[in-house]
Amino acid sequence: MFLEKRKSGKNIKYYLVNSFRDNGDVVKIRRYLGQNLSKEEIRLKRKKVEKYIKDQIKNYQEIRDPLKTVLSNEELKQLDNLEKKYDFKIYHLSEKQWLQFSQLFSYNTNAIEGSTLTFNEVKDLIGSNKTPKKSLSDVHESKGVVEAINYIRATKTIISLSFLKKIHHIVFEDTKSFAAKFREKGMEVVIGDSFGNIVHRGADSSKVETLLKELVKWYNKNKNKYSPILLAAVIHNQFENIHPFQDGNGRVGRILMNNILIKHGLPPVDIEFNRRQEYYGALRVYQNEGNIRPIIELILKEYKLLRKRIR
Repeated sequence: MFLEKRKSGKNIKYYLVNSFRDNGDVVKIRRYLGQNLSKEEIRLKRKKVEKYIKDQIKNYQEIRDPLKTVLSNEELKQLDNLEKKYDFKIYHLSEKQWLQFSQLFSYNTNAIEGSTLTFNEVKDLIGSNKTPKKSLSDVHESKGVVEAINYIRATKTIISLSFLKKIHHIVFEDTKSFAAKFREKGMEVVIGDSFGNIVHRGADSSKVETLLKELVKWYNKNKNKYSPILLAAVIHNQFENIHPFQDGNGRVGRILMNNILIKHGLPPVDIEFNRRQEYYGALRVYQNEGNIRPIIELILKEYKLLRKRIR
């Protein structure tokens, strides 16, 4: 790493820079330290920023392979057996059941992200159009999630960049000025949970669209090779790692996961709010170790519970 100085009028701006090669291309990560700094200020800020840049480089390089730990044939067979064990036969929800699922899913997927609406408030909002006296953004996003579920039921698209933007727009058109827009270059993110733990870091902003295209390519190559649950798990986790939007990635990723499941003939799945720590843990294990098993196990648990909750 090296220190870079740039003149800006009468001021001097300082940056910490590191270059590395990625598939033959030279990539440069630059982090702003401040302007007109003393040697001591540079030393203190540099120590902190060095760790950030190292983490960015590690994540930048590791995020490229959607299935970083490829399951063995024996493990794939075990997954097929697990699906049979949980009796995941192809079935279609009735309209009443889709309404029940939409209410559950809208409540849980928004609650995971901090929505203040209770399940009964979401149920009344979706089922009876009764608007609670709560945050308008929570209300709009609860409705938006349900509209997105209706959309994936109707569309034939499984995964594409335009599809991802469409889902983001449906959910957040009334609450976020950047709805349907991928992160701009230079907008880097670190995702934490409500307990102060770092869940994962988003991909380098300059690689967002390239990585999404690679993910679409990976799906098309493997859609007939792997089980639907494995496909949905990998696509979901990798999407969350890339973190293409400034905000709202969790909800879009879980809707994307359900789109893959239902397009492959399986029912949708709902990650419950009270299992959010297990969910966060599964995301961390995937990003840090490339282990897809925890999210698969969680999906199987949620399937079993959902069939009891939807009649």
